[in-house]
Amino acid sequence: MASISSLITPLPTFTKLTLSSNQSKPTFQILKPSTPFNHFPKLTHLHIVPNPKAPERLFAVSEETAPAAAADPSSEAARRLYVGNIPRTLTNEELTKIVEEHGAVEKAEVMYDKYSGRSRRFAFVTMKTVEDANAAVEKLNGTEIGGREIKVNITEKPLQTLNLSSLQSDESQFVDSPYKVYVGNLAKTVTTDTLKKYFSEKAKVLSAKVSRVPGTSKSSGFGFVTFSSEEDVEVAISSLNNSLLEGQSIRVNKA
Repeated sequence: MASISSLITPLPTFTKLTLSSNQSKPTFQILKPSTPFNHFPKLTHLHIVPNPKAPERLFAVSEETAPAAAADPSSEAARRLYVGNIPRTLTNEELTKIVEEHGAVEKAEVMYDKYSGRSRRFAFVTMKTVEDANAAVEKLNGTEIGGREIKVNITEKPLQTLNLSSLQSDESQFVDSPYKVYVGNLAKTVTTDTLKKYFSEKAKVLSAKVSRVPGTSKSSGFGFVTFSSEEDVEVAISSLNNSLLEGQSIRVNKA
């Protein structure tokens, strides 16, 4: 007698297999539905439906797999703005008022250092729609707030796996400290290792990192260097503020 598995294997995915048994001999019957189920991708499992008053039936059932959801253009990532090089005194409320002149704002958040409580000179603003986000970038990028030229862009697509792993390693190895300096106007080519080695020539460096545009490998143009003492902080500022690092004059001040 042919096995059930040998019968199921070649069946098209829209075919139903019925096994009927009685006291004389078992029979097999292939039933095809009147409407094809070509959208069912594969045979996934078997259902056995016992009924003491009816012959035992074995059904081969194809389960529909939901298609992968398409990227939602109205997702938060597509509406979220990075706003860099803002004045340290700028508040969430003030930033909201500036941006909402060009579109509806859902929320605005200035980023602060967890030790000093000082602004880290950048913020994130989530707009109500993608159109609002694009309008804000077009109108605000390169303009000035409090005498500082700000950078505004939509947060970019996720990193490739290899880049992401590398940056996660940088973040996990960074050692924060209350003795920290902010390093601004970094060249895009400056890496975390470059920054650490440069400052190590003048002071005892605890750790360093170059800040990245969230979710990307793109440098934000600034970084942080930490030390184990206030004396090292003062030495770093006095020695390296306005010095040249890879062709650009960097700004160094307490973070």
